[in-house]
Amino acid sequence: MFGLSLLVLLVAGVGWGYLKLTGSIDTFSADGVSGDRPPDTSEGQNVLVIGSDSRSGANSGLGGGTGDVGRSDTAFLLHVYADHKHAVAVSIPRDTLVDIPACKKPDGGWTAPQHNAIFNGAFSVGETAEGNPACTQNTVEHLTGLRVDHTIVVDFAGFSALTSAVGGVPVCLPQDIYQRDLNPKRATRGSLVFGKGPQSVSGQRALDYVRIRHGIGDGSDIGRIKRQQAFVGSLVKKVKSRGLNPTTLLPLANAATDAMTVDPGLGSADRLLSFAMSMKNVDLHNTKFVTIPWRYQGARVAIVEPDAGALWASLKADRTLDGQNAAGKRAGGGSAASGGASASPTAPVSGAGIDVAVYNGTTVTGLAAQAAELLRSHGFTVTGTATANAQDRTGTLVTYGPGLRDKAETTARLFPGASTTESADAGIQVIVGSVYAANPSAAPATPTPDAVPSAVADDARSADDDPCSDLSYG
Repeated sequence: MFGLSLLVLLVAGVGWGYLKLTGSIDTFSADGVSGDRPPDTSEGQNVLVIGSDSRSGANSGLGGGTGDVGRSDTAFLLHVYADHKHAVAVSIPRDTLVDIPACKKPDGGWTAPQHNAIFNGAFSVGETAEGNPACTQNTVEHLTGLRVDHTIVVDFAGFSALTSAVGGVPVCLPQDIYQRDLNPKRATRGSLVFGKGPQSVSGQRALDYVRIRHGIGDGSDIGRIKRQQAFVGSLVKKVKSRGLNPTTLLPLANAATDAMTVDPGLGSADRLLSFAMSMKNVDLHNTKFVTIPWRYQGARVAIVEPDAGALWASLKADRTLDGQNAAGKRAGGGSAASGGASASPTAPVSGAGIDVAVYNGTTVTGLAAQAAELLRSHGFTVTGTATANAQDRTGTLVTYGPGLRDKAETTARLFPGASTTESADAGIQVIVGSVYAANPSAAPATPTPDAVPSAVADDARSADDDPCSDLSYG
């Protein structure tokens, strides 16, 4: 599911000119799309791609779960720039805390808006097997301020069929994976499922690969998203390497149409073909994958502002991740070299009036002192540095006493992916982990004109990257 829709938009359109598609294309009703939508001011196009993990119908033997209610397993917003040569896909973790606006239920009634709800709850509104893509679209538009031009839903069965149709997708694994890694409730490790190293996966094995959370990387859903992003790029590369001709594309086109549910604007072969053909010149190297700026909030994912707002503003202005628009000039009329005026600069992190103690949660010598220097450079007062009680921490943790939540969240912005939690101890403590040790950087003290936050740009992955180039997430 994670790569099929991108394949349709970036690859299959080239070959569909040779093909006559006669299969039916499922559509969802537009009646549930909110009447209160963002204006259509973006120069590019925005496509919402939703992976559904419903266990009903043909999906019943693939998902490894129970229940007939459609759920959103993964989602990303694909922005295709006005030049139709660049694109960026922004993943939204399923446990992200968002506001879900009023959504239409199957009985015709509308729900009350939900505050601080998990993102994938939008797709389950109404508890139907096909899910509620209109509600997810409403939520994304409310979150981003961007109008969604098209929405596509892809299911387990479609994903499995597509990976088989391409003859398998190259992947890499940093270590052996066993049955318990797929099902942590198992009492024993079980048999080997995937061996360490490069290999090709398809069908059920491809689905197992992209759904692994435990026993690989940091075990988080964020790590799995990175692996899914890499998989999409590898999938598209595999299709292009086989050549774009009727023989290779017919099975892919058939798999795509069988697997997708789309909005009415794409509800015919002619419309889908026309839209796909408009994407045929998007280059793999210029197709980037990022994750919405985030941090942990307990077991959930919180959106980091103003970083996320800067990202949405860049997409609305059709600026690429480096602050340039797709034509190589800055928005506002200035060239990249001359540094045109910023339309939405990223606010710097200011630690004025915030006292912080720093602890090294790793075995890397001097890491606490390094983090302390970073904090001081942003105006924080560092009350001391020390070694933490345990030196096996992965992510950075910011703990805070009563009444210090806002200051703790400001502190966490300097450490990408940091989580915050309330403590009985007074004051604010930063415990840095191995993630910070591997990349001891943060947003610049002063904003970069017309650019998205550096943490977002640095995290971007190109569709043509080698799947074995980063084994930290498999």
